[in-house]
Amino acid sequence: MRNLNDLTYEIRGAAFRVHTELGPGLLESAYEACLLHELRSNGYEVKRQVSLPIHYRGVTLSAGYRIDLLVNDAIVIELKSVDALSPVHTAQLLTYLRLSKCKLGLLMNFNVRNMQEGIKRYIM
Repeated sequence: MRNLNDLTYEIRGAAFRVHTELGPGLLESAYEACLLHELRSNGYEVKRQVSLPIHYRGVTLSAGYRIDLLVNDAIVIELKSVDALSPVHTAQLLTYLRLSKCKLGLLMNFNVRNMQEGIKRYIM
């Protein structure tokens, strides 16, 4: 398995390519579809809209949580297309990391002029 830092770097590069091609202002679902295509065409295993159940008092419950993209079963990607990221977006990604037991996540906001400003990396 690739080093997670290298993998993160390559995912960021894919996000930059998508943003360069499309620019800001589209729906989150458009960026999700294009990033999924970009990553898969580069040989990554990518799952889309991965359901995350909650385990509560010995019972597994579906609560509607879904990871936008899960790369190589190791990195959670939460996509946004908003004016500005807020603390609730960070909390959402951290919840997904905790529930999925993944250690690394990327919060990406495509509604920015410079994609470098739109990517935040989180480690649990």
